[in-house]
Amino acid sequence: MTEFTPTPADQFTFGLWTVGSIGRDPFGEPTRKPLSAPYIVQRLAELGAYGVNLHDNDLVPIDASAAERDRLVSDFKAALNDHGLKVPMATTNLFTDPAFKDGAFTSADARVRAYALQKTMLSMDLGHELGADVYDFWGGREGTEVDAGGKLLDSLAWFRDSLNFLADYSESQGYNYKFVLEPKPNEPRGDIFFPTAGSMLGFIATLDKPDRFGVNPEFAHDTMAGLNFAHAVAQVIDAGKLFHIDLNDQKMGRFDQDLRFGAENIKTAFFLVKLLEDTHYSGMKHFDAHALRTEDEAGVWAFAKGCMRTYLMLKEKARQFNDDSEIQAALSAYRVEDSELEALSKKFSPENAQALKSRTFDRSALGTRGPGLEHLDQLTIDLILGMR
Repeated sequence: MTEFTPTPADQFTFGLWTVGSIGRDPFGEPTRKPLSAPYIVQRLAELGAYGVNLHDNDLVPIDASAAERDRLVSDFKAALNDHGLKVPMATTNLFTDPAFKDGAFTSADARVRAYALQKTMLSMDLGHELGADVYDFWGGREGTEVDAGGKLLDSLAWFRDSLNFLADYSESQGYNYKFVLEPKPNEPRGDIFFPTAGSMLGFIATLDKPDRFGVNPEFAHDTMAGLNFAHAVAQVIDAGKLFHIDLNDQKMGRFDQDLRFGAENIKTAFFLVKLLEDTHYSGMKHFDAHALRTEDEAGVWAFAKGCMRTYLMLKEKARQFNDDSEIQAALSAYRVEDSELEALSKKFSPENAQALKSRTFDRSALGTRGPGLEHLDQLTIDLILGMR
């Protein structure tokens, strides 16, 4: 029987903030003691992870001295070297400190916007020092509670100017980061700017260097708003913009839970894994989640192991789906092919338009055909539950 044991070749990553979560929530104090960054590196390596990602302040406190910063970074780099872990992605914490309570790049205060740029450049320096080649922007405070301030269009311009500035900074420093923008439909602001993958794709097209920017979609972010995450990822893949992905789980309509991957929406998780594997996604698979607040440290590592194990099990199920003759026959029956009509419909020409306009279609037959989706969906359930 397959053990579903991860290896670095699977390119699984976790954040210092994920396995390092101390179990605090808005209504309760921490339930776990902090774990040092070098210790997290050691334990993730033992579990078979590829790498570890970080915000600047996950490693270096916001008020650290230069000497303290250098010591923390040195110890972290030594641990990475000792245990063979990489830092594929870095990001900036632009949401915790009270300075960012009304936004960072979209703050109405020009001083805050300038400070956000300064903080991000220093964080980009740190990420490059650690070997990161992807840089993430989650605009957790980029939004509003009320719109009476009238900053909506200005905020879009400020955000655009900031990202253009940072892309030029990356190029000037020789970092050549690939940047990813992370959409979220709600929480912690009343309304967050760019809530969906589609809105991010539209915004990226307005930047000076759109080729440097992609999307970092997150399972929980779409699910909490009742959206279908696999659909969002498919749109990002279609646009050639899936530079990174955050995997976790979520109950629809709840606060941002960041549950273990596959903990709730197993069928959506299956179709997501199948999409990633079928399209040969080559980037990192990052688990942006954390152990339940109920857990001690042993539960943290059980959570991390579970995220990776579930992905690998669903990867195997995706292979079985593709190899299952009955499922493939049902898929073939569902898709009705007509090479002549497909050729006429693919690209406009006056001749193709006239041919389609003059074609007689049996509308009644089209409306009465049963595509067999109930059967196909049940076959999928049977497979996921191990009945095939």
